[in-house]
Amino acid sequence: MIQKYDAVVIGAGMSGMAAAIRLGMFDKKVLLVEKHNICGGLNSYYQRRNFNEGGIRKFDVGLHALTNFIRKGEKRKPFSKLLKQLRLRYDDFKLHEQSYSVIDFASEKIKFSNDFDLMKSEIYVKFPAEKDNFEKLLKYIVEFNEVNLDQKYESSRDVLKKYLSNNLLIEMILCPLLIYGSAWEHDMDFSQFVIMFKSIYLEGFSRPEGGVRTITKLLEDKMKDVGVEVSYKESVEELIISDNKVSIIKTSKREIEAKYIFSSMGLPETYDLAAESRGSGVVGAMTFLETLFVYDRKPELTEFDPTIVFYNNSDTYHYQKAQELFDSSSAVVCCPDNYEAHQRDGEGMFRITYMANYDKWNNLSKEEYKTQKSLVADEARKLMNRIAPEFGGELRFTDVFSPTTIKKYTSHLGGTVYGSTEKSRDGKTKYSNLFVIGTDQGFLGIVGAMLSGISISNLYGLMEQS
Repeated sequence: MIQKYDAVVIGAGMSGMAAAIRLGMFDKKVLLVEKHNICGGLNSYYQRRNFNEGGIRKFDVGLHALTNFIRKGEKRKPFSKLLKQLRLRYDDFKLHEQSYSVIDFASEKIKFSNDFDLMKSEIYVKFPAEKDNFEKLLKYIVEFNEVNLDQKYESSRDVLKKYLSNNLLIEMILCPLLIYGSAWEHDMDFSQFVIMFKSIYLEGFSRPEGGVRTITKLLEDKMKDVGVEVSYKESVEELIISDNKVSIIKTSKREIEAKYIFSSMGLPETYDLAAESRGSGVVGAMTFLETLFVYDRKPELTEFDPTIVFYNNSDTYHYQKAQELFDSSSAVVCCPDNYEAHQRDGEGMFRITYMANYDKWNNLSKEEYKTQKSLVADEARKLMNRIAPEFGGELRFTDVFSPTTIKKYTSHLGGTVYGSTEKSRDGKTKYSNLFVIGTDQGFLGIVGAMLSGISISNLYGLMEQS
């Protein structure tokens, strides 16, 4: 028997859960299907046994930082909008702010924090000739409507060169924004640039106490409260198309009819579910690998006090698919403990992220895979010694996850983290009742992903009630 729903949401990532909650709040009969046994998608966690005297340790993946930081009571910001739309409480996120972060290039460093005046002062001191130009750029960014769904692609580099003449400053401004959100190699769409600039530089970084599971638990509880049916370990196998719409959704467990389908799988991955559009999506090139180090103690702030370091060993930032298994010329070094600068007890952690090459990792034998992960960890240790030379903690545990791990647990083709270079800003696909949410709709980060799910479900799933 075919089961019927008002809406089916594919994927229990941040955008999928937000869309399901929003629809459920208005008494829609909603089914959320997730192929794995936990939620979170790209921002989830995994666990390792035989660690810490035989116990189990859970590690965040994806969440280096929750962008779009606001303080309690702030209005008209992306984070405050999602709180209102999902009827969540600010205090339940238990946010801790970053100390500060560093863009660390060969010949210059720029610090920034949740107080944008720090970044401005750094730029004005180190690039004094660019002060007036940067102010003009900043005014243009603040006034730009990045959430306009009709915006067309425009090169961020081209825009920046209209305002700034110092190429090093352009490279340094771009670095955190590219590696935290660009599906494009070397560049990014200017609308995406503005989203990232505002969320990272103007608003800032925080982290929930307890990591990503604090957020996923809030969303799971909210889905339950509004009556969303959630089915884990159920994958969508095929979309049957009739009269330019999805008529039947075939999953690993059943067949379903739904008035609306919201997919957070990614645009190419969604098209691959329908026989007539299989292979029609553009697969992005950007994927990453990460090394996690656990030490016997947290670093003292006199040893290492930034929260995140965006490291690059030259004055040109080569944001591209790695030519080899990974690219050690640049990295992101995150110390999650420095979100809670007052709390220095217990084990310490560092996370080192490199750009990578999915194809090369996917072609390794099991033995080669193991060997190469060890080599990645060795390279990350060298970088740790450069970035935090004063830190003398004893290393207790090391783990590395690769692009093939990302592919396995997200189903993103090529292990891509920021999806396709082909975005559907209005959420529409080839089929009238099928909509894309999340990364390939175009909103970025955890807050952006949730707002994507909210906005697209509002626009289409709730339009009859508007």
